[in-house]
Amino acid sequence: MNTLVTGAAGFLGSHLCDRLLAKGYDVIGLDNFFTGNKNNIRHLFDNNHFEMIRHDIVEPILLEAEQIYNLACPASPVHYQYNPVKTIKTSVIGTINMLGLAKRVKARILQASTSEVYGDPEEHPQKEEYWGRVNPIGPRSCYDEGKRVAESLMVNYHQQNNVDIRIIRIFNTYGPRMAMNDGRVVSNFIIQALKGKPLTIYGKGEQTRSFCYVSDLVEGALKMMEQEEFIGPVNLGNPVEIKIIEIAEKILELTGSKSKIIFHPLPEDDPVRRRPDISRAKKILNWQPRVSLEEGLKKTIHYFKNEIKK
Repeated sequence: MNTLVTGAAGFLGSHLCDRLLAKGYDVIGLDNFFTGNKNNIRHLFDNNHFEMIRHDIVEPILLEAEQIYNLACPASPVHYQYNPVKTIKTSVIGTINMLGLAKRVKARILQASTSEVYGDPEEHPQKEEYWGRVNPIGPRSCYDEGKRVAESLMVNYHQQNNVDIRIIRIFNTYGPRMAMNDGRVVSNFIIQALKGKPLTIYGKGEQTRSFCYVSDLVEGALKMMEQEEFIGPVNLGNPVEIKIIEIAEKILELTGSKSKIIFHPLPEDDPVRRRPDISRAKKILNWQPRVSLEEGLKKTIHYFKNEIKK
Protein backbone atom coordinates (compact mmCIF):
# COMPACT_ATOMS: atom_id res chain seq x y z
CA MET A 1 0.00 0.00 0.00
CA ASN A 2 1.47 3.35 -1.07
CA THR A 3 0.39 5.94 1.49
CA LEU A 4 0.80 9.72 1.63
CA VAL A 5 0.89 11.50 5.01
CA THR A 6 0.74 15.30 5.09
CA GLY A 7 2.14 16.86 8.26
CA ALA A 8 4.38 13.80 8.54
CA ALA A 9 7.01 15.49 10.72
CA GLY A 10 4.45 16.66 13.25
CA PHE A 11 3.46 15.09 16.55
CA LEU A 12 0.62 12.92 15.22
CA GLY A 13 2.00 12.53 11.71
CA SER A 14 5.31 11.04 12.82
CA HIS A 15 3.61 8.44 15.04
CA LEU A 16 1.26 7.58 12.18
CA CYS A 17 4.23 7.09 9.83
CA ASP A 18 5.79 4.69 12.36
CA ARG A 19 2.63 2.59 12.49
CA LEU A 20 2.10 2.54 8.74
CA LEU A 21 5.70 1.42 8.13
CA ALA A 22 5.32 -1.26 10.82
CA LYS A 23 2.29 -2.53 8.88
CA GLY A 24 4.45 -2.89 5.77
CA TYR A 25 3.22 0.18 3.87
CA ASP A 26 5.33 2.43 1.67
CA VAL A 27 5.01 5.95 3.09
CA ILE A 28 5.57 9.35 1.48
CA GLY A 29 5.67 12.15 4.01
CA LEU A 30 4.98 15.81 3.23
CA ASP A 31 5.77 18.66 5.62
CA ASN A 32 6.73 22.33 5.31
CA PHE A 33 8.34 22.15 8.78
CA PHE A 34 6.45 25.17 10.09
CA THR A 35 5.53 23.22 13.22
CA GLY A 36 6.89 19.81 12.17
CA ASN A 37 10.29 18.74 13.48
CA LYS A 38 12.84 16.75 11.51
CA ASN A 39 13.90 15.02 14.73
CA ASN A 40 10.45 13.39 14.89
CA ILE A 41 11.19 11.40 11.71
CA ARG A 42 15.01 11.28 11.68
CA HIS A 43 14.89 7.62 12.74
CA LEU A 44 13.02 6.84 9.50
CA PHE A 45 15.52 8.35 7.06
CA ASP A 46 17.33 5.02 6.52
CA ASN A 47 14.07 3.16 5.93
CA ASN A 48 13.78 2.28 2.24
CA HIS A 49 9.99 2.30 2.52
CA PHE A 50 9.88 5.94 3.68
CA GLU A 51 10.35 9.08 1.59
CA MET A 52 10.21 12.60 3.01
CA ILE A 53 9.45 15.67 0.87
CA ARG A 54 9.61 19.25 2.11
CA HIS A 55 6.43 20.69 0.67
CA ASP A 56 3.60 23.04 1.63
CA ILE A 57 0.22 21.60 0.66
CA VAL A 58 -1.07 25.09 -0.11
CA GLU A 59 0.85 24.46 -3.36
CA PRO A 60 -0.29 21.59 -5.63
CA ILE A 61 1.89 18.48 -5.93
CA LEU A 62 1.82 15.53 -8.32
CA LEU A 63 2.22 12.19 -6.58
CA GLU A 64 0.85 8.66 -6.72
CA ALA A 65 -0.79 7.17 -3.63
CA GLU A 66 -3.53 4.72 -2.74
CA GLN A 67 -4.27 6.34 0.62
CA ILE A 68 -3.88 9.93 1.85
CA TYR A 69 -3.87 11.00 5.49
CA ASN A 70 -4.33 14.78 5.52
CA LEU A 71 -2.92 15.88 8.88
CA ALA A 72 -1.12 19.07 7.82
CA CYS A 73 -2.12 22.12 9.89
CA PRO A 74 -0.81 23.85 13.03
CA ALA A 75 -2.91 22.41 15.86
CA SER A 76 -2.15 24.46 18.97
CA PRO A 77 -3.37 28.04 19.57
CA VAL A 78 0.20 29.36 19.91
CA HIS A 79 1.04 28.11 16.42
CA TYR A 80 -2.21 28.54 14.52
CA GLN A 81 -2.69 32.09 15.82
CA TYR A 82 0.90 33.04 14.90
CA ASN A 83 -0.10 33.21 11.22
CA PRO A 84 -3.90 32.87 11.04
CA VAL A 85 -4.09 33.49 7.29
CA LYS A 86 -1.59 30.69 6.67
CA THR A 87 -3.54 28.43 9.02
CA ILE A 88 -6.83 28.85 7.19
CA LYS A 89 -5.09 28.51 3.80
CA THR A 90 -3.65 25.18 4.92
CA SER A 91 -7.07 23.85 5.94
CA VAL A 92 -8.92 25.19 2.89
CA ILE A 93 -6.54 25.43 -0.09
CA GLY A 94 -4.42 22.56 1.19
CA THR A 95 -7.44 20.31 1.54
CA ILE A 96 -8.63 21.27 -1.95
CA ASN A 97 -5.21 20.27 -3.31
CA MET A 98 -5.23 16.94 -1.49
CA LEU A 99 -8.80 16.22 -2.61
CA GLY A 100 -7.80 17.04 -6.17
CA LEU A 101 -4.93 14.58 -5.87
CA ALA A 102 -7.23 11.92 -4.40
CA LYS A 103 -9.71 12.49 -7.22
CA ARG A 104 -7.00 12.18 -9.89
CA VAL A 105 -5.38 8.99 -8.58
CA LYS A 106 -8.57 7.52 -7.07
CA ALA A 107 -7.10 7.38 -3.57
CA ARG A 108 -8.97 7.11 -0.29
CA ILE A 109 -8.39 10.28 1.74
CA LEU A 110 -8.76 10.77 5.49
CA GLN A 111 -9.21 14.28 6.86
CA ALA A 112 -7.91 14.97 10.36
CA SER A 113 -10.56 17.32 11.67
CA THR A 114 -10.86 18.44 15.26
CA SER A 115 -13.07 18.78 18.31
CA GLU A 116 -12.67 22.53 17.74
CA VAL A 117 -15.46 22.28 15.13
CA TYR A 118 -17.79 22.12 18.16
CA GLY A 119 -16.42 25.44 19.48
CA ASP A 120 -17.52 26.26 23.04
CA PRO A 121 -20.26 23.62 23.04
CA GLU A 122 -23.74 23.87 24.52
CA GLU A 123 -24.08 20.07 24.19
CA HIS A 124 -22.10 17.85 26.54
CA PRO A 125 -20.60 15.40 25.80
CA GLN A 126 -20.31 16.21 22.11
CA LYS A 127 -21.85 13.86 19.55
CA GLU A 128 -21.03 13.96 15.85
CA GLU A 129 -24.55 15.21 15.07
CA TYR A 130 -23.94 18.40 17.08
CA TRP A 131 -23.33 21.38 14.77
CA GLY A 132 -21.21 23.34 17.20
CA ARG A 133 -21.05 26.85 18.62
CA VAL A 134 -18.14 28.63 16.94
CA ASN A 135 -17.28 32.34 16.82
CA PRO A 136 -16.47 32.89 13.12
CA ILE A 137 -14.43 36.04 13.78
CA GLY A 138 -12.78 35.11 17.09
CA PRO A 139 -9.06 34.46 17.68
CA ARG A 140 -9.54 30.70 17.24
CA SER A 141 -11.63 30.97 14.08
CA CYS A 142 -8.72 30.54 11.65
CA TYR A 143 -8.40 26.97 12.94
CA ASP A 144 -12.03 26.20 13.87
CA GLU A 145 -13.60 27.50 10.68
CA GLY A 146 -10.76 26.21 8.51
CA LYS A 147 -11.41 22.68 9.75
CA ARG A 148 -15.18 23.10 9.33
CA VAL A 149 -14.65 24.15 5.71
CA ALA A 150 -12.27 21.22 5.22
CA GLU A 151 -15.02 18.83 6.35
CA SER A 152 -17.48 20.51 3.99
CA LEU A 153 -15.02 20.20 1.09
CA MET A 154 -14.53 16.52 1.83
CA VAL A 155 -18.25 15.85 1.73
CA ASN A 156 -18.73 18.00 -1.39
CA TYR A 157 -15.98 16.16 -3.29
CA HIS A 158 -17.50 12.85 -2.19
CA GLN A 159 -21.00 13.80 -3.34
CA GLN A 160 -20.00 15.54 -6.57
CA ASN A 161 -16.96 13.55 -7.68
CA ASN A 162 -17.31 10.27 -5.77
CA VAL A 163 -14.01 10.78 -3.94
CA ASP A 164 -13.51 8.09 -1.29
CA ILE A 165 -13.35 10.10 1.95
CA ARG A 166 -13.03 9.53 5.71
CA ILE A 167 -13.38 12.20 8.45
CA ILE A 168 -12.14 11.95 12.04
CA ARG A 169 -12.60 14.61 14.72
CA ILE A 170 -9.61 14.53 17.03
CA PHE A 171 -9.95 15.55 20.67
CA ASN A 172 -7.02 16.56 22.91
CA THR A 173 -4.14 14.18 22.25
CA TYR A 174 -0.81 14.00 24.03
CA GLY A 175 2.39 11.96 24.15
CA PRO A 176 6.05 11.94 23.11
CA ARG A 177 7.09 14.29 20.27
CA MET A 178 4.72 17.08 21.28
CA ALA A 179 6.51 20.36 20.58
CA MET A 180 7.98 21.92 23.70
CA ASN A 181 6.72 25.37 22.70
CA ASP A 182 3.26 24.49 21.43
CA GLY A 183 1.40 25.90 24.42
CA ARG A 184 -0.81 22.86 25.02
CA VAL A 185 -1.88 21.99 28.54
CA VAL A 186 0.01 18.71 29.02
CA SER A 187 3.31 19.81 27.49
CA ASN A 188 3.16 23.19 29.23
CA PHE A 189 2.56 21.65 32.66
CA ILE A 190 5.20 18.93 32.27
CA ILE A 191 7.93 21.32 31.12
CA GLN A 192 7.08 23.86 33.82
CA ALA A 193 7.10 21.12 36.48
CA LEU A 194 10.40 19.61 35.30
CA LYS A 195 12.05 23.04 35.25
CA GLY A 196 10.68 23.98 38.66
CA LYS A 197 8.66 26.86 37.23
CA PRO A 198 5.10 27.75 38.28
CA LEU A 199 2.37 25.82 36.44
CA THR A 200 0.26 28.35 34.57
CA ILE A 201 -3.50 27.79 34.60
CA TYR A 202 -5.82 30.04 32.60
CA GLY A 203 -9.05 30.72 34.43
CA LYS A 204 -9.76 28.95 37.71
CA GLY A 205 -8.82 25.52 36.39
CA GLU A 206 -12.42 24.31 36.61
CA GLN A 207 -12.71 23.97 32.83
CA THR A 208 -12.49 20.36 31.65
CA ARG A 209 -10.76 18.44 28.89
CA SER A 210 -10.28 14.80 27.98
CA PHE A 211 -6.83 13.55 27.04
CA CYS A 212 -6.16 10.70 24.61
CA TYR A 213 -2.70 9.10 24.37
CA VAL A 214 -1.17 9.29 20.91
CA SER A 215 -0.95 5.52 20.26
CA ASP A 216 -4.70 5.18 20.88
CA LEU A 217 -5.46 8.06 18.53
CA VAL A 218 -3.31 6.61 15.74
CA GLU A 219 -5.04 3.24 16.14
CA GLY A 220 -8.40 4.97 15.69
CA ALA A 221 -7.22 6.74 12.54
CA LEU A 222 -5.99 3.47 11.03
CA LYS A 223 -9.29 1.73 11.83
CA MET A 224 -11.19 4.61 10.23
CA MET A 225 -9.12 4.46 7.05
CA GLU A 226 -9.76 0.71 6.81
CA GLN A 227 -13.55 1.13 6.95
CA GLU A 228 -15.09 0.21 3.62
CA GLU A 229 -18.39 2.11 3.85
CA PHE A 230 -18.56 4.47 6.83
CA ILE A 231 -17.11 7.87 5.89
CA GLY A 232 -17.64 9.71 9.20
CA PRO A 233 -17.31 12.02 10.87
CA VAL A 234 -16.30 10.09 13.95
CA ASN A 235 -15.03 11.41 17.27
CA LEU A 236 -11.65 10.07 18.38
CA GLY A 237 -10.73 10.99 21.94
CA ASN A 238 -10.81 9.85 25.53
CA PRO A 239 -14.25 10.15 27.18
CA VAL A 240 -12.70 10.46 30.65
CA GLU A 241 -13.21 14.11 31.65
CA ILE A 242 -10.76 15.86 33.96
CA LYS A 243 -10.46 19.41 35.28
CA ILE A 244 -7.39 21.41 34.28
CA ILE A 245 -6.52 21.93 37.96
CA GLU A 246 -6.62 18.15 38.46
CA ILE A 247 -4.24 17.41 35.61
CA ALA A 248 -1.84 20.05 36.95
CA GLU A 249 -1.89 18.35 40.35
CA LYS A 250 -1.40 14.90 38.75
CA ILE A 251 1.66 16.11 36.81
CA LEU A 252 3.15 17.66 39.97
CA GLU A 253 2.66 14.30 41.69
CA LEU A 254 4.22 12.24 38.87
CA THR A 255 7.22 14.56 38.40
CA GLY A 256 7.80 15.09 42.12
CA SER A 257 8.01 18.80 41.37
CA LYS A 258 7.70 21.48 44.05
CA SER A 259 6.37 23.99 41.54
CA LYS A 260 3.47 26.24 42.53
CA ILE A 261 0.26 26.75 40.53
CA ILE A 262 -0.53 30.27 39.35
CA PHE A 263 -3.66 31.57 37.63
CA HIS A 264 -4.15 33.91 34.66
CA PRO A 265 -7.31 35.20 32.91
CA LEU A 266 -9.08 32.75 30.61
CA PRO A 267 -8.42 33.45 26.88
CA GLU A 268 -11.28 34.57 24.64
CA ASP A 269 -13.49 31.77 23.26
CA ASP A 270 -11.66 29.08 25.29
CA PRO A 271 -14.12 26.16 25.67
CA VAL A 272 -15.34 25.58 29.22
CA ARG A 273 -16.14 21.87 28.77
CA ARG A 274 -14.91 19.41 26.18
CA ARG A 275 -15.51 15.65 26.12
CA PRO A 276 -16.27 13.33 23.22
CA ASP A 277 -19.16 10.96 22.94
CA ILE A 278 -17.37 7.98 21.34
CA SER A 279 -20.42 5.71 20.95
CA ARG A 280 -20.04 5.82 17.17
CA ALA A 281 -16.33 4.89 17.30
CA LYS A 282 -17.07 2.00 19.67
CA LYS A 283 -19.89 0.65 17.51
CA ILE A 284 -18.49 1.10 14.01
CA LEU A 285 -14.72 0.99 14.54
CA ASN A 286 -14.64 -1.23 17.62
CA TRP A 287 -12.30 1.41 19.04
CA GLN A 288 -11.82 3.00 22.42
CA PRO A 289 -8.75 4.35 24.25
CA ARG A 290 -6.73 1.79 26.20
CA VAL A 291 -3.86 3.81 27.70
CA SER A 292 -4.70 5.29 31.10
CA LEU A 293 -3.95 8.94 31.81
CA GLU A 294 -1.33 8.03 34.42
CA GLU A 295 0.44 5.58 32.11
CA GLY A 296 0.43 8.05 29.24
CA LEU A 297 1.65 10.92 31.39
CA LYS A 298 4.56 8.83 32.69
CA LYS A 299 5.69 8.10 29.11
CA THR A 300 5.31 11.74 28.13
CA ILE A 301 7.20 12.98 31.19
CA HIS A 302 10.05 10.54 30.39
CA TYR A 303 10.22 11.93 26.85
CA PHE A 304 10.37 15.56 27.97
CA LYS A 305 12.99 14.78 30.62
CA ASN A 306 15.28 13.55 27.84
CA GLU A 307 14.44 16.50 25.58
CA ILE A 308 15.28 19.03 28.29
CA LYS A 309 18.68 17.38 28.82
CA LYS A 310 19.66 17.84 25.16
